[in-house]
Amino acid sequence: MTNQAEFNSDDFGVIAWREDGVWRASRLVHTRDLGSIMDQLKAQQGEGGSIALIAVDEEFFLIARCAGPTMQMMLSDVTYAVEYEIAADLIDALDLPYPEDDDDPQPGGDVDLLADFGISAMDLEVMSDDLEMYPEEQITLLAGRLGFGDQFEQLYDRN
Repeated sequence: MTNQAEFNSDDFGVIAWREDGVWRASRLVHTRDLGSIMDQLKAQQGEGGSIALIAVDEEFFLIARCAGPTMQMMLSDVTYAVEYEIAADLIDALDLPYPEDDDDPQPGGDVDLLADFGISAMDLEVMSDDLEMYPEEQITLLAGRLGFGDQFEQLYDRN
């Protein structure tokens, strides 16, 4: 039996990696279990590592990347650590200060984790601040910019 901490139908996540110069992607089932996400990233080490893009509810997104022994993660809004265990777990893993109830929304973590793909920290910060876009739209845009938009769309359409 799957519990709420492992699966939430309002979440969507993918993991992507490159094999022989081609992007591969699969759906993440455990979008709210940081240990499981990290394990899946470590297990799917393609060329240049692996990337997870996750939208939680209609509230925020997170990105995790594993390249060899290096794990990088970012959260689009650290203030969600007050309400969501996955966000609090990420804050703890990154050793960031825990947000207060009245803190302003802001991204946190390794916001430059996609810089070598041409997506700067500033790009991710601007995207994180865009209140007009849902997290699913934000990670869809990121998947396209990273080069696996078609694979992402196929998985998302099955959601």
